[in-house]
Amino acid sequence: MTDFNPDNFSSLSDYMQTVGHASRAASRELATASSEMKTTALLAMAKALTDQSDAILSANASDVEHAKARGLSDAMIDRLTLNEDRVKAIAASVISISEQPDPLGQVLESWTQSNGLNFRKVAVPIGVIGMIYESRPNVTADAAALCLKSGNAVILRGGSEAVRSNRAIFGAVQEGLNAAKLPAACVHLLGTQDRGAVGHLLGGLSGTVDLIIPRGGKGLVSRVQTDARVPVLAHLDGLNHTYVHTGADLNMAKDIVLNAKMRRTGICGATETVLIDEAIATDVIADLIPALTGLGCEVRGDARACVIDGNIKPASSEDFDTEHLAAILNLAIVDDLKSALAHIAKHGSGHTDAIVTRDEVAAAHFLAEVDSAIVLHNASTQFADGGEFGFGAEIGIATGRLHARGPVGAKHLTSYKYQVTGQGTLRP
Repeated sequence: MTDFNPDNFSSLSDYMQTVGHASRAASRELATASSEMKTTALLAMAKALTDQSDAILSANASDVEHAKARGLSDAMIDRLTLNEDRVKAIAASVISISEQPDPLGQVLESWTQSNGLNFRKVAVPIGVIGMIYESRPNVTADAAALCLKSGNAVILRGGSEAVRSNRAIFGAVQEGLNAAKLPAACVHLLGTQDRGAVGHLLGGLSGTVDLIIPRGGKGLVSRVQTDARVPVLAHLDGLNHTYVHTGADLNMAKDIVLNAKMRRTGICGATETVLIDEAIATDVIADLIPALTGLGCEVRGDARACVIDGNIKPASSEDFDTEHLAAILNLAIVDDLKSALAHIAKHGSGHTDAIVTRDEVAAAHFLAEVDSAIVLHNASTQFADGGEFGFGAEIGIATGRLHARGPVGAKHLTSYKYQVTGQGTLRP
């Protein structure tokens, strides 16, 4: 068995190449592992997360202390921080993933040609996935579990701010692999924080890495998209909107906006901008602004909003294109549904957008026309989460248009191949 301690290698390049080739070999074995073996690994991982909760929380407390000393943002601190309930939630997510149907071997399509050839389109793993992420230690467990379930080996590269937490959680991952007698290299947490390791990973490690998934801030995602030499499944800004249509139930609208913005301000599913139809703006703002400010939320509005309520601060030209990830909400008054759609098309990031209305025709128009990965009717944007979709967890929210879109669960971390069966069939 290879000792993956980076100190035992002559160079960072040698270490990374060895990790890549070991991951490729492990992926071949994992691709044919039984559903029972993968379930054994996941349940053992979940148990270890629970059993080692104190050690994980101790490691996390040290990370949080160092992060605060470094002056990290409140949003980063929130994403970094674990508590007993969050560790329990991580373990519960792993159990939920274990209970999902095995996506591998599923026959996606089948047909028979007139010459007797039978065709089957069958789900298979992608291979080796490189996961580069910041701040969120839960990603260590989520990515490991989702990749195991989908038969993919994964190379994890977490941020330096969460290094102790990630290592503690990775200990539980290793226990799961050991329990199922799966290769240790099925999941590898890089043992170095050298930034050069990211460059090697983005280069594909001599063809051993099939897909890169970045999860973090705009700077990280931008670098990955610019430098990667392998396909990237990107998770971009959550410039999310909640649109209060003239046909909305105003009490429902208030409750949805408060939840969409204030439940957790630092997650990508948080609403950053509220749009309100002019016909109901005065009534909505009269009730909504005191509730938001009472929760400590600063509201920044366009000129029409500021006229209605003097407690609304004038928004800058940048605010409507900013993912605040904080208790700051943009507010704009729009003429109608058409104007709301135009605003979202101009300022949105294709992540998550919602409409609040009792008008089914308006809702259908919104759901059809808004070009985002997730569109909702009469629900909070904070449902942009793989667990809430029934996927157990997600490896990220994909905002592109190819392969996977929205919350990416285990079944989305697959490709397919064609299996063709004949009976000595020859092509004339």
